[in-house]
Amino acid sequence: MSVDVKAESTTAAEESRNWRTLQRVILPSDQDQETLPLYLDAGGSAGAFGEAPTTVRGERRERPAKSTEGANSARFEDVVSRTATSVRPGQRLSFSTYFNAFPASYWRRWTPLREVRLRVQTKGPGTVSVYKSNARGSLQHVETARVTGSTESVFDLSLAPFGDGGWYWFDVTAGTEPVAVETAEWLTDKEPRTEGTITVEITTLNKTDYCINNLSILGAHPEALSAVKEVLVVDQGTQKVAEAPGFDEVAAALGGKLRIINQDNLGGSGGFARGMYEAVKNDSDYVLLLDDDVVVEPESITRLSVFADYCKKPTLVGGHMFDLHDRNVLHTFGEVVNPYIIGPDEPNPDQEMRHNFSQQTLRETAWMHRRVDVDYNGWWMCLIPTQVIREIGLSLPVFIKWDDAEYGVRAKAAGYPTVTLPGAAVWHVSWIDKDDMVGWQSYFHTRNRFIYALLHSPYEFGGGLVENSLKLDLKHNISMQYYTVQGRIDALRDLLKGPNGLHGMLPTRLPEIRAMAAAYTETQFKADVDDFPGVAVAKLPRRGKGFSVPSLIKLAPWLAKNVIRQVATPVTEQRQSHPEAVVAHQDNKWWRMSQFDSAIVSNAEGSAASWYKRDPKLVRKLLVDSVKVHGEVLREWPRLKQEYRQALAGITSIDAWEKTFAEHSEKSEN
Repeated sequence: MSVDVKAESTTAAEESRNWRTLQRVILPSDQDQETLPLYLDAGGSAGAFGEAPTTVRGERRERPAKSTEGANSARFEDVVSRTATSVRPGQRLSFSTYFNAFPASYWRRWTPLREVRLRVQTKGPGTVSVYKSNARGSLQHVETARVTGSTESVFDLSLAPFGDGGWYWFDVTAGTEPVAVETAEWLTDKEPRTEGTITVEITTLNKTDYCINNLSILGAHPEALSAVKEVLVVDQGTQKVAEAPGFDEVAAALGGKLRIINQDNLGGSGGFARGMYEAVKNDSDYVLLLDDDVVVEPESITRLSVFADYCKKPTLVGGHMFDLHDRNVLHTFGEVVNPYIIGPDEPNPDQEMRHNFSQQTLRETAWMHRRVDVDYNGWWMCLIPTQVIREIGLSLPVFIKWDDAEYGVRAKAAGYPTVTLPGAAVWHVSWIDKDDMVGWQSYFHTRNRFIYALLHSPYEFGGGLVENSLKLDLKHNISMQYYTVQGRIDALRDLLKGPNGLHGMLPTRLPEIRAMAAAYTETQFKADVDDFPGVAVAKLPRRGKGFSVPSLIKLAPWLAKNVIRQVATPVTEQRQSHPEAVVAHQDNKWWRMSQFDSAIVSNAEGSAASWYKRDPKLVRKLLVDSVKVHGEVLREWPRLKQEYRQALAGITSIDAWEKTFAEHSEKSEN
């Protein structure tokens, strides 16, 4: 359908309607040119051209990255300002992108709105075409308006069809002359449930450059701070943000809204709990938790708060995480917890991990059009109503890991859902560039995962958790990751002590765990593999082939034979003094590492390497200790479950955290 839209005076009834912006079209800054595919798509809508999407449910076909040259490609020079762009003659420019499409199904599901208005201000001759999708990713043309001169195109759009999924977006097409898109907004004339104020809180530990950068971004976008009462930095490091170059400038740009709190390193949970606590104390309606090592899209703050204001009930609203080193890659579209094995970092089963928008646009990605419901949102960016905090308490005192997942599930049990809102995001170092399941962090992963299960698992004895944990111990053990296994064993021993010591462990357990590393060769890193003795191959690969994953049929006998070798076969002097191989981090798999007696292995960052050495005596000890402690956890499960659940309200209370903060903080105003 095509209609002519002209700039005309509005009626008196129209003028009396108070229109509120739900989401405006935004464009990247000069510093973010490589992220252009997240804001603009020059391909036009598949619904208009009849193009088949390259992604269908259950099957993914890779598409080459878009060229930055040619008549129909998005160019950064077409970006005029934060809200304006130009469409070149003969080009069709689509706003069917992550940051500029309207996530209609989320507004349909979580707010009372049943209609939105799209208003597009253009200058020049052309057309504005509106499209929508459904949960299956099918695309439909809605309406087209012809524009000439300076024109305001208005489209009133129903949210009724978006029960399971779907988006709205619009395209602008120029004829023989360019068309300027000056502004575009998604609007409503309905009043929100509330108009909340926000405390923005950043927890940091010796990442002053990231902090100063994010504070600078916020200071440069005052429109994002209109509802912000305070920007709070909880500094737990020895390199203080307030002493970093550029701090005075960002403090001035934030106009008195910035405050620094210095406290001992109480981990992420201690820092984020402090943000929750301060937001309650200063009577903010929300606290927005942010990681320190991120780059924030400032418009996200506005979008999260506006969406939360319109939600039917107080709701935790989170943003997505893009890869800071590959900035068009979305790490995950929504987080859930596997209730049976309590799996870490579980993506929603209806999504794909690490989607690259420079290779496949939103309109080409069918699975992304189904609404994704989540259990929790990562605390890289999560808005939490203080009403929820007052009712269910603050974070668990667990230092790091599982605090965000546990809080989201605890809130859901109390009737407060979490929504991960498309169009709100940060860029963060992704997990593929880290290896936090190995080393000192394995202690916290293990202990806190079991605490989560004791508090929330619907299955008796945690379902498959204990079996899965034993398998992990075995894999790490036969991979010569002995420090990791010892940390996991100590985690369960601490679990057995009960919940009452968790606050006391916050400042002490990390240095204790890290001090253990000195006893293990796989934790002693050197910058260059040449700093280690040279490789001496003691056994040639069978038929010249390398190691491969054993088949399911052969796995049990292969594993039994391997474990017997691990515990009973001595390591020769040659293999003690010279590594058998140099192994890249991506090849550090249990089924490969278990074949070596020693190897040089690089770390996840690629900045160093360490020497893994098989120790049969230590393997035997760790195997026995692992079985014993898991058995004790199973025997004590009913008691532990009762203790942790009864203690939850107390250890997460404002009073309990207030005592911890008083003991470990030095407060200074800035």
